[in-house]
Amino acid sequence: MKKRIAFFDFDGTITTKDTLLEIIKFQKGAAFFYIGFILYAPILIAFKLKIVSNSWAKQQILKFFFGNNQLQDFQTGCDLFVDQVLPKLIRPKAIKEISKLQQLNADVVIVSASAGNWIKKWTDQLGVQLISTILEYKNQKVTGRFEGKNCHGIEKVNRIKAIYDLAQYDEVYCYGDTSGDKPMLSIANISFFKPFR
Repeated sequence: MKKRIAFFDFDGTITTKDTLLEIIKFQKGAAFFYIGFILYAPILIAFKLKIVSNSWAKQQILKFFFGNNQLQDFQTGCDLFVDQVLPKLIRPKAIKEISKLQQLNADVVIVSASAGNWIKKWTDQLGVQLISTILEYKNQKVTGRFEGKNCHGIEKVNRIKAIYDLAQYDEVYCYGDTSGDKPMLSIANISFFKPFR
């Protein structure tokens, strides 16, 4: 029997929207969400122009919206998001593909630049593994910074290779939808770009 492993990007590949934006709207409300993004428009423009990194820009946004939030309250909001909002954002074709791979006894791993706080409950329910960006906490409060690197671009590959010996698999599948997923797609012998649109 062939040994298989499949790596899926989350935002945009499995979901129809960026879940960072959706978790902010869910926990902070639409009005505060739009005020925040108006205030942070210069940072977002600088990111789009590649003046600042994805990682730096994302941490500024997280600090603004969630910095100093109690971890327990933040996590409760993330778990409610998984129950109430996330199911509407999941692409049915992605779930069908994951189910098909599970029937083939493939190891399935979600590899996301989003924080695991609002993904892990969902991956646990689905019975798949998760590699994600990890948020930093101090004194049981969210700082808005990352613990380690943003799980984006080549960091996805680094994190995968730190956990899995890909030489042990006959087939390596990868699924992504942006340029940030291309390093991960390059390690596969079977890759898919924007497969569930």
